Amino acid sequence: MAPAKSIDGLELDELCTYVGCKAQKVWLQLALCRRTRQVVAYALGCRSRRTARRLWRRLPPQYRRAWCYTDLWEAYRGLIPWRQHLAGYGRGPTNHVERFNATRRARIGRLVRKSLSFSRSWKLLDAVVKLFLHDYNATRKPT
Repeated sequence: MAPAKSIDGLELDELCTYVGCKAQKVWLQLALCRRTRQVVAYALGCRSRRTARRLWRRLPPQYRRAWCYTDLWEAYRGLIPWRQHLAGYGRGPTNHVERFNATRRARIGRLVRKSLSFSRSWKLLDAVVKLFLHDYNATRKPT
């Protein structure tokens, strides 16, 4: 992952998947650097403020000062300092991370919305996501 620059911004978003059965939802939250398109941090958990906090703690310190673009999910409002938080829909505040979510769904079968394939355990899901993100970040050339 490339070091943060003062011009960097982050896009934060979440994606739903399942562990064990369709009744056990898991949310995959991630932060994507707008400049490099690399994934800076991710967290697995329920769709709660606690998981959003875990994502925020996993961000490298230099990225915690960057502009953060999110959707209107309320958990981000109490977490990201208001001076650097830009939330909303339209005009593309989270276009890159939404596109990345589509890429993940296409490349990782267990993340497809209407699929019969899903992870048997949290450990397996975490391993698959970690491997995919490592490979994805390695192929991105930071500018």
